Amino acid sequence: MPDPDVESVPVIVVGAGPTGVTVATLLADYGISCLVLDRWEGVYPQPRAVHLDDEINRIVARLGVAEEFAAISRPALGLQLLDQNLRVLAQFDRDVTESRHGFPQANMFDQPEFEALLRANLEKRSCVHIRGNAEVTDITQHPGRVRLTFTDRLTGEDHIIDTTYVLGCDGANSVVRSSIGATMDDLRFEQRWLVADGITAAELNQWDGVHQVCNPVRAATYMRIGPARYRWEFRLLPGETADDYNTLETLRGLIAPWVNDIPNDELELVRVAEYTFRAQIANRWRDRNVFLLGDAAHLTPPFIGQGMGAGIRDAMNLAWKLAGVLSGDFPASLLDSYEQERKLHARIMIGLALGMGWAMTAGGRAGNLLRRAIAPRLHLIPGIRDRLVNSKTPALRSSALVIKGRGPRQLAGTLCPNPILADGSRLDSELGDRFALITTARPPAFQHELLEERGAVVHIAEPGSELARWLRRGRATAAIVRPDRTVMCAGRELSALCAVAPHFVPRSPADQETP
Repeated sequence: MPDPDVESVPVIVVGAGPTGVTVATLLADYGISCLVLDRWEGVYPQPRAVHLDDEINRIVARLGVAEEFAAISRPALGLQLLDQNLRVLAQFDRDVTESRHGFPQANMFDQPEFEALLRANLEKRSCVHIRGNAEVTDITQHPGRVRLTFTDRLTGEDHIIDTTYVLGCDGANSVVRSSIGATMDDLRFEQRWLVADGITAAELNQWDGVHQVCNPVRAATYMRIGPARYRWEFRLLPGETADDYNTLETLRGLIAPWVNDIPNDELELVRVAEYTFRAQIANRWRDRNVFLLGDAAHLTPPFIGQGMGAGIRDAMNLAWKLAGVLSGDFPASLLDSYEQERKLHARIMIGLALGMGWAMTAGGRAGNLLRRAIAPRLHLIPGIRDRLVNSKTPALRSSALVIKGRGPRQLAGTLCPNPILADGSRLDSELGDRFALITTARPPAFQHELLEERGAVVHIAEPGSELARWLRRGRATAAIVRPDRTVMCAGRELSALCAVAPHFVPRSPADQETP
């Protein structure tokens, strides 16, 4: 039985990084009260992630900060593959205009600045409370509830809180993961890298896309993050540490090809750190009412810039499902779809990152010769260019909320586009945070009423529109689209599609109390 003397809240989010703040914001917008705990007082000050794609930018827009993020980010121009002598092997240009999701396919940013933006946005939600300096010390599950204990790191005082769900967004060394007995499966990749961030007002006169140096001895990456901010990453040699390169004088030998003759007094070294890049995935992402998200569930090497994005995808996938269960619209069994859908997707993305990592570092001298022979011709191989610069990610696997038919080119499990509509707005603005029917055929009145009763939005795709073409390519005339914009099912039988649309009318924020 719940203890009336113990504070309670529907959801506790452990970890206030991008994943934790995203899932808390999404839950708050469904009216779900949350307590967010983090061991740090504020935003972690060191830059880590520097890239997110258009799919993640679309989620950022759902949080309500599209314009603010655009002001602190810049589109990336594409990718250059360089040999060990920094000669260009191949260049893949990326269209920096808006993509099918409504945003540039690659976006560069400074993570502390991004996190500060996300936190300020979350703090506008009255049903969420963020508590820093909180060290989680115990998580115990009881029938239908979870009891969490944390210690205030400043006062040493212990606090006990009851909750319905705990979301572990607490990173690679997750306390929440340990509490449920989950372990990380090692995908057998481990490399030590030096990461250096610098600032200069001087113009480096470099191509503004990502430079990938394919060198089995000293692989490297260079990226322009902002108007004056830059990132370098170098694979460390055996015996080297970050301490060997913690000044501009010692680092200069590595970054010299990019900074040329710019004097040290015009360069500011923000930080130099050593990271061990690993590829790992948790053997299970859930134990009853405790879930793992982000780095607590998976670790992706940074070679394709998808580590942080994977956690934000986790948040988007789980938030609306939790809202539906807490509102009574969904059975708790639908939460099984979280791991079913996200785990394989995350593993595929890790595989893509590993492929890029091995392409940069494998093969010794023979690998260098092979890269020089093949790389200039990669753009001639069907699908390779798209794989390198297209941000499209794999479809989700089948689940109770992804219903696939037979045959190729299925829409189920993929993301629907986010085109500009006739009134100048984006589709996402019209669909909001509910299910939707997107169709080229106007449904009969009784079907329209049925969908409205279930909380779904109906959008009629005009002939010749981007949505109509999208449906036609998927051999469908209509699709049921979930709140996370994943297609639940698609086909030509409107009545069958309407029949499977779930009832989803979660509570509004006004119905909830601040924890």
